[in-house]
Amino acid sequence: MLKIVLATTNEKKVKELLELLSDLDIEILTLKDFPNCPETIEDGQTFSENALKKARTVYSHTGLLSLADDSGLEVDAMNGEPGIYSARFAGDDANDKNNNDKLLEMMLGISSEKRTAQFNCSLAIYGDDIQYITEGITKGVILEHYSQDEIFGYDPLFYYPPLSLTFNDMSREQKNEVSHRAIALKKMKQIINNLI
Repeated sequence: MLKIVLATTNEKKVKELLELLSDLDIEILTLKDFPNCPETIEDGQTFSENALKKARTVYSHTGLLSLADDSGLEVDAMNGEPGIYSARFAGDDANDKNNNDKLLEMMLGISSEKRTAQFNCSLAIYGDDIQYITEGITKGVILEHYSQDEIFGYDPLFYYPPLSLTFNDMSREQKNEVSHRAIALKKMKQIINNLI
């Protein structure tokens, strides 16, 4: 059976990826199975570069096919920021609430029609003679406030007009249909199926 290591320590991403990959006939491992795996320095200029770098790092440590994600929010009124710096937008030690608060602060006074944004996800799979990258984009609008206590990324602020919901308010099933990660993973699953 094909073994794939998920190259992320983000528990919420792991959970999302496990759900999205659950229908494949593969064995999925996480970095909990490889506690000594070195951390990747994400110094790429694009989501794709960072995803590929993470996958290569994990493959070089485990010798197993590795699947990595790099994703973030791109706000039109902020020239695509925070982009690849989404996770550390408010600083290296920032949490999701810090990042959301900084985004709201920077967007104060920006009118609703100019609050457009997109979530962008790149997935990279890397192994012996195997290297593929897929991408997914979901377009939406940044709200002016949020009230949720539990925050995953920028989900409470990202409003998706076709469903009239934020990513935070969607059911798992809804989000797994329309999210940037789900779109990238649908393409990646076709690649993985060809490798099985």
